[in-house]
Amino acid sequence: MLRIRISEKFRLLVGWSFRHLAIVPLLLALCLIPQSQVFSQPARVKEREGRILEIQRLFGQGDLGGARKLLDEASKMFPGDAGLDNLLGIIEAQEGNFAAAERSFKRALTRDRKFTGAYLNLGRLYQERSADDPQALTKALNVYRRLLRYEPVNAEANYQSAVLLMMKDAYHSSLDHLLRLPAKMRESAQVLSVSCANYAGLGRAERANEMARRLIAHPDFSEPDVSAILPALTGGGRDDLSVELLEGLRKRRPLSAESTRRLGLAYERAGKLIESRAALELSVSGDRPAVALLVELARVARKQRDYQGALGYLAHARDLEPNNAGLHYFFGLGCLDLNLVAEARAAFERAVKIEPENPAYNYATGAASTFRHDPEEAIPYFEKYVQLKPQDARGKLALGAALLRAKRYDEATSMFMKVVKVPGASTAAHYYLGSIARQNGRLDDAIQELNQALKADPDYADALAELGQCYLMRREHEQAGKLLRRALEIDPDHYTANFNLLTLYARTKDPNEASQAARFEEVKKMREEKSQEFLRMIEVRPYSVP
Repeated sequence: MLRIRISEKFRLLVGWSFRHLAIVPLLLALCLIPQSQVFSQPARVKEREGRILEIQRLFGQGDLGGARKLLDEASKMFPGDAGLDNLLGIIEAQEGNFAAAERSFKRALTRDRKFTGAYLNLGRLYQERSADDPQALTKALNVYRRLLRYEPVNAEANYQSAVLLMMKDAYHSSLDHLLRLPAKMRESAQVLSVSCANYAGLGRAERANEMARRLIAHPDFSEPDVSAILPALTGGGRDDLSVELLEGLRKRRPLSAESTRRLGLAYERAGKLIESRAALELSVSGDRPAVALLVELARVARKQRDYQGALGYLAHARDLEPNNAGLHYFFGLGCLDLNLVAEARAAFERAVKIEPENPAYNYATGAASTFRHDPEEAIPYFEKYVQLKPQDARGKLALGAALLRAKRYDEATSMFMKVVKVPGASTAAHYYLGSIARQNGRLDDAIQELNQALKADPDYADALAELGQCYLMRREHEQAGKLLRRALEIDPDHYTANFNLLTLYARTKDPNEASQAARFEEVKKMREEKSQEFLRMIEVRPYSVP
């Protein structure tokens, strides 16, 4: 009987290529293939083992075709052999035939329900498939549980169970499996890593810190030990530990581009924006940075209030993926940070053309269109938004406001009436209904609606200015002045309130007329300048790799 020593050093298997794992399952298969009564004759046993060794040799040389051919011949000579099914599963997995590999491993387990090697191989196969199968990790965990029922001290099954339970936030159960490992294995870098994540997830800060320190000092500490636990550390609110571990590793050797990127993201979550941006920039490799990385850089730049820099990253990302609607949308939002509404609208419009059924893109295009000279331009986009999200009162308010600007009063009134009793929308709806009534000369209705709005929000500057104008039209000058001055206390640059207060002073020959006229000219000039700024286009230099 062949005996192969299996290394005690573990590696996290999730995300690894199966070809990195194939040799160990093959060795396990040789150790753990049971000797049934069919093969009790020494000659047949010797021939079987010889064929298995030859299959192993061909497999190790990368001759999968030769290994498969020899395996087919052996299967005919030894039908019903669970060990040969296991070997076939390994070859299928190596060739990327995951469904066939799964069938082979399951067939081996049907023939021998205590075939440890087949359990481990099937568990690894499911872990390898986790990116394509949402249930794969649960399947893997169930496979290891079945193995542990009859072999509760199996080191690899306990370790892999601990990893999977950590990923499911079952930190107590994960620690329980780690405690079943031999003492020497519990001191390995891989186990210290998972322990650190578990303690962080449980909120046991001191133990998590201790494990992190021991891990950093461990001679086998490597990037996979950190990358595997970063999601758990983030979930446990321990981005400081993520930073500490990655910085500790960087002191030993340069980080890979991916780990440098992860350090940048950890810095961002920890609020270290300068360090975050520097690390993300450093993680750029080659002449074509990944779009996802450019978006991350843009996000960090925006948090730094470097809006021009953020647009630069997004401009380059759009060049790389011109048909990515989300990039055009994010670019538009970046333009709004700089009050570049015309450029924002152009970006939103491109996003809508690519994904016409996206409600957010339609709403954004409609909102940016409200600043254009033709108020009708915003209406189709808000109509589309209302069609896509009929329960969102915000869309009806926006559509009603656009209809109001276009002087389509009846349609606007109908839209506002649909949300006038909706919490969160009723205040604005009353304001708009009051504005329509005032423009139609129905001052009593206007005052009633505007008072409803101010009852809900006494500091609503637009409603105060509108109501002041109503009283001005009724020549109730004292009340008009009171409301207009209150509006300007809240918003000193309010255009309508400043204009109507000037009108009031002119009518009443108020000595403050001259100073108010000067003030109104200031506000008017600011409005014109802002309008021009809104309408101007800019040229954004795309991000370039140094």
